[in-house]
Amino acid sequence: MESQNRLDVFEPGDKTALVCLDVPEVQRIVVDQLTALGFKIHTGLYVDDALLKLRTHAYDVLVVSEHFNASDLDTNPIIAEMQLIAPEQRRNQLVVVLGASFVTNDGMQAFDYSVDLVVALPDVVNLTPVLRRGLARCRDFYAPWTEALRSAEAA
Repeated sequence: MESQNRLDVFEPGDKTALVCLDVPEVQRIVVDQLTALGFKIHTGLYVDDALLKLRTHAYDVLVVSEHFNASDLDTNPIIAEMQLIAPEQRRNQLVVVLGASFVTNDGMQAFDYSVDLVVALPDVVNLTPVLRRGLARCRDFYAPWTEALRSAEAA
């Protein structure tokens, strides 16, 4: 089964996601679940394509494989690029890493790799509730910061 390139047209206000996965079956499962959650999706088939998309659009969700393009987490170019994104933009994004070496929702593993959420490969079929919780957790975490910024701008 070959990976499918998906490039939805984004409109202002759309929930957007970039999916960077090498395994077509896993990519299909993730894309189907993100679509069901109302996301418009781009897929990154190779590193240069994914990096260009990251640099030209502020995605709400980024889902990347720990071994995307035969890398490991320490050399993963997508994760490295995410660490360079301005904090103002990064606070509005949920970065999810999928891999066999993870325990789903392990906060310390996520913190170790500067991502928001880690998901074990066997749990990919249940990604929808994990994503919902992750999105709600990030929204709640940054709510006081966002409110303070709004108040400061209004003053």
